[in-house]
Amino acid sequence: MTLPTALNLPAADPLPEATARYFDICQEKLGMVPNVLRAYAFDPVKLNAFTAMYNDLMLGDSALSKLEREMIAVVVSSINRCWYCQVAHGAAVRALSGDPALGEAMVMNWRAAGLDRRQTAMLTFAEKATKASAEITEADRDALRAEGFTDRDIWDIASVVGFFNMSNRVASATGMEPNAEYHAQAR
Repeated sequence: MTLPTALNLPAADPLPEATARYFDICQEKLGMVPNVLRAYAFDPVKLNAFTAMYNDLMLGDSALSKLEREMIAVVVSSINRCWYCQVAHGAAVRALSGDPALGEAMVMNWRAAGLDRRQTAMLTFAEKATKASAEITEADRDALRAEGFTDRDIWDIASVVGFFNMSNRVASATGMEPNAEYHAQAR
């Protein structure tokens, strides 16, 4: 079995009851416990902080669809060349869109995916925020507003970008490996 990371950080033993229940829910709903969660299991406080932020950004209330948020995750992860997140979130794009080709295009070159103007504006912003966030200007935010994004939507886009820039760096720096199950999902 592939270890979640190349680091030797054993899971808390025993896992706190709430963490064990969360892992059981993942196993039931996803058919696996994502390695990113297993990697954080050495420190339940860090795991809880990570999952709270992830769940809020990716599953919480937002005018951005779950697919749009996953598309942002894939674009950021592709720019950062984060193997774990490209595989995991590429699978999520395939599943949410029902389009395996879209998931592949998003991982390899999102600009070849044939996206609409709204999605293109959103991902152009995500790309710039990943590569050169200090260069974002009001004109970049105005380009989003011109496609119907509200200031709250811009906040959500920026927050998803920021979260994945952080998690990409942790995953890559620790040698985190994606679960094998992701490779076959939604194909």
